Amino acid sequence: MTEPADKNHLGASIDTFAVSKTTFYRREFTRIQEAEGIVLSWNSMAAIFGPLWGAMRGIWGFFWVFLVLEMFALVQIGRGLWGELGGDKLERYERLSANIAKREAQAAELLAAGDAAGAEGKLKIATNLKKAAETALLEAQEAAQQATTVLLIGLSLLLLVKLLEGFYANHAYERQYLKWRSNPRIQSGTSVKGVIWGLVLVFCILPLTLIRFTVVKTDETLSAFTGGLLGDRLPMTEFPVGKEYFTILAAHGDEGFDWLANRFGGVFDGITHVIRSVLNAIETLLIGTPWPVVMVVIVVAAFRLAGIRIAIFTAAALAYLAFMGLWEISMITVALIGTGAFLCILLGIPLGIWFGKSQRAYKTAEPVLDFMQTMPAFVYLIPIIAFFGTGKPPGVLATLIFAMPPVIRLTALGMRGVPETTKEAALAFGCSRRQLLWNVELPLAMPSIMTGINQTILMSLSMVVIASLIGAEGLGALILEALQYAAKGQGLLGGLAILFCAMVIDRVAQGAYKKNQD
Repeated sequence: MTEPADKNHLGASIDTFAVSKTTFYRREFTRIQEAEGIVLSWNSMAAIFGPLWGAMRGIWGFFWVFLVLEMFALVQIGRGLWGELGGDKLERYERLSANIAKREAQAAELLAAGDAAGAEGKLKIATNLKKAAETALLEAQEAAQQATTVLLIGLSLLLLVKLLEGFYANHAYERQYLKWRSNPRIQSGTSVKGVIWGLVLVFCILPLTLIRFTVVKTDETLSAFTGGLLGDRLPMTEFPVGKEYFTILAAHGDEGFDWLANRFGGVFDGITHVIRSVLNAIETLLIGTPWPVVMVVIVVAAFRLAGIRIAIFTAAALAYLAFMGLWEISMITVALIGTGAFLCILLGIPLGIWFGKSQRAYKTAEPVLDFMQTMPAFVYLIPIIAFFGTGKPPGVLATLIFAMPPVIRLTALGMRGVPETTKEAALAFGCSRRQLLWNVELPLAMPSIMTGINQTILMSLSMVVIASLIGAEGLGALILEALQYAAKGQGLLGGLAILFCAMVIDRVAQGAYKKNQD
């Protein structure tokens, strides 16, 4: 008695899901579920209506896949029927013929004027153009003869797509039914709204695609079509499309940047002055002091902070910079990387702590962080130049924008990863909010924060060469010069110098953290 009851329950469930043609879907779903191998199950409605059947039944994956496949087949049919295959070659033949006639007319005029040498030159050009015209005409004729073949290929593809739709539809709908059983919010039965949306999408996509791939003079056809819709009140020649929108918006953007630069010029100059002062102080310290003294101090600091292995690596890296004659420009680069990374960490960690504690603040800032990380780095140079001019401080600011998101994101991730039970236990033992932050949350989030610092340093490194485009000196300028003159050896040695500078900063910071943990 149990098995018939289960079958009845399954049949009732399928009836509730399918709503229409319940007997058909009950039979086909049962066949598919009970079979061990491949089951051939045919759905005539899906084969006839194709993607619209998928839209009606809420199977949008079916809709999109077969809409694309049908569109590809219909494009081939359209090319075979009215695609004017070889039309572009025929147009080229007509242009060449007009050019030939022009050259021959010029030759006749020169010959009449007594300039036989000039006429001969024009006739030679005309002869060469005739060969090209004959080739274009031959290619156009060959392409036109392929129209029947293309039409038959399109019809065969369409028939194959229809067979795939008919044989695949019940399997796709059975999977939709299984999803519906676990999640009743999934659409069941048929949907008039789905059919309407499917028709709208088909009419938005299919006609324009067919015109684009089957009509030779696409732009003229679309212009005539759109002009007919708009009427005489707004001719196509006066309708701002394409690059005109771009030009208008670009002009408004220029005006906005100019307004901001003029209105807040004092603020921008103040920021530039502060950053330049910091850079000058660091460069004076690193460059003004004899390089052996600076090298010894850095190596000793690396030994005390990170251990003997990092100290040896630091000594080797600094020796490379010194003996290659790159010490001065390397210290300029270290000042740029160090200042940029320091500002990123100084601003990024507090923001990351805030975003880790406030989900609303993080959701608000997330689009800004996405913009900062995904916008191409060269684009940052445009507003930087507009507001801050050129030189080293703008390079630091460009680095700040580009390199700060990782430390913010990973700090927020580390703060959110602190277990709630740990925080509750600390508060239960009388821990204040300040103590909770400094003694519990930050230590537990520190691995993630250090990863963010590592990523920020590496991204600051990547901006060194880009910032050299706006006058930031250092090893980036060396690499830029190597690119301009294709100096492969110079570029490789300069790249290694940048790598060593970044690795020293990162290894010392990471080693200091690990040593402190141990």
